[in-house]
Amino acid sequence: MYATTVPMDSSKLELLLSLLYILLFQPSLSAAQPNFNNYYCNYNNTSNYTANSNYQRNLNSLLSSLASDTQIDYGFYNLSVGEFPDRVNAIALCRGDVAVDVCRSCVNNSTRKILQVCPNEMEAFGVYELCMIRYSNRSIFGVVDKQPSIYRANVKDVLDVVLFNQALQTLFSRLIPKAASGNSSKKFASGNQSAGVQTAYAIVQCTPDLSGTQCSSCLRRLFMFITNCCDGNALWKIGVRLITPSCNLRWEIGNFFNGTLEILPTPPPQISSPASVPPPSQGKKSNTAAVRTIVITVVPAAEL
Repeated sequence: MYATTVPMDSSKLELLLSLLYILLFQPSLSAAQPNFNNYYCNYNNTSNYTANSNYQRNLNSLLSSLASDTQIDYGFYNLSVGEFPDRVNAIALCRGDVAVDVCRSCVNNSTRKILQVCPNEMEAFGVYELCMIRYSNRSIFGVVDKQPSIYRANVKDVLDVVLFNQALQTLFSRLIPKAASGNSSKKFASGNQSAGVQTAYAIVQCTPDLSGTQCSSCLRRLFMFITNCCDGNALWKIGVRLITPSCNLRWEIGNFFNGTLEILPTPPPQISSPASVPPPSQGKKSNTAAVRTIVITVVPAAEL
């Protein structure tokens, strides 16, 4: 006895394949991703894209390519998909000391989460602890973007403000040129500096598509902002982070990065402070028992 095969028309076949796709893949796509520390949608007042548009197809293709790229082992992803006016440009960057598998997991999470928090937005920026992602319909490669920027500080003060201030200036004056001299794969530096009974540990990083001069200028601007931030007491804090799409820096009194420690001696007291610059206007802020966050941006910020 032989079974008879009944032909299936194309519409039913398409429906069946769609259902099969949902059953097989949708659970992984819809699984809850970690919340961003901060995220921003259409922060340059760009317009929204429509469902099933060329821009959406290009964006989905781009994010899928970022998440599935196993060839990159240095933590920097940059990709463009499509042609003007539907071209999408994206950058994903992991912290320079993060292991490859941890980096890829973070980038994978970010490519899924960014579409959840910024649906139909033509531009978005999401920040995790160990990586960040951004995409836009405008050119972002080799461009220093200063906004949006995020300042986060521990509410506790250091034991010796003078020594710690001097240690930070010495430390960042050493780390910034080191990061800026990096290549097109990585512009990152970490180190530490004794500040009496405490030690300052710090990292600085730029997106590697920037030139050395752009990277140095971006990081120096961040540090100069900190010297003027928050009634002049930002340099007293035991932990501070300042993040922009193009560069970021951070310090803590405890070691938080992977790398060789230096434990250099306390700098001499004659080190002068960096030149003062007017601080950017401060926007939305939120406070917790341990960390204060100030979002400095030109548009309202959305936070989870």
